[in-house]
Amino acid sequence: MRPRPRSGATRAAAALLLAASVCPALQASAADACKGTIYLTFDTGSQSQAELIANTLRKHQVKATFFLANEKTVRGDWSLDPSWAAYWKARVAEGHAFGSHTFDHVYWKRDEAGGKIAVKPQFGAHAGKQATWTAQQYCDELRRVDSRFRELTGRGLDPLFRAPGGHTSRNVLAAAEQCGYRHVGWAKAGFSGDETASEVYPNAMLLKRALDNLKDGDIFMAHMGIWSRKDPWAPANLEPLIAGLQQKGFCFATLREHPDYASHFKK
Repeated sequence: MRPRPRSGATRAAAALLLAASVCPALQASAADACKGTIYLTFDTGSQSQAELIANTLRKHQVKATFFLANEKTVRGDWSLDPSWAAYWKARVAEGHAFGSHTFDHVYWKRDEAGGKIAVKPQFGAHAGKQATWTAQQYCDELRRVDSRFRELTGRGLDPLFRAPGGHTSRNVLAAAEQCGYRHVGWAKAGFSGDETASEVYPNAMLLKRALDNLKDGDIFMAHMGIWSRKDPWAPANLEPLIAGLQQKGFCFATLREHPDYASHFKK
């Protein structure tokens, strides 16, 4: 007696059973292949390396986190001007994460009484002038980036910030937490060195140091261009860094997936 042909429902059920048996194996294989995760982060700067960074991340299918301030660029404009809208929209579409770097790249100088903060903006109307801010003023500065980013891309920032220079204090952290922002630093091995003198810290040395010392969970920090470095870091080092870490079995993710920050993101 010939077997009866399977109905559409039977075939669909069989396909689901096959998928159920295969998918766990594929997932386990992917997990085994990833020996650790590195979190690449980029702060705005001169923006001389902006396109190279974007192209390299896209080529290697790597997601990163960008910390944005309104900084002067090599194009003669500012990194959060409307002229950069297309660039930032493209990074949003690619699935990267974004945090505040203070709008005017404001450096912390010292804590004052009553939760106040002595600051010194690098850019903007008060560039180079020291001022004393309340916690609310510091929050407003973080939120200025969010507002501008929404205007440029239609999307707000993630609830993260990085203080210029990585310099924070009790009052800075308390002020930022008050308006929902968590600070993100970087691992010791995650300091790219792109702000250092290339005569003293050549790119080959910086690349080897990173590849030798980065470990699972480390946050890596570089800039999207540094005015002062004679031999720029990114053209020589970014692609070899990513390729070298991938060869060692590392995967990459945004800070949305970092165990120290994931719970802070809004559902």
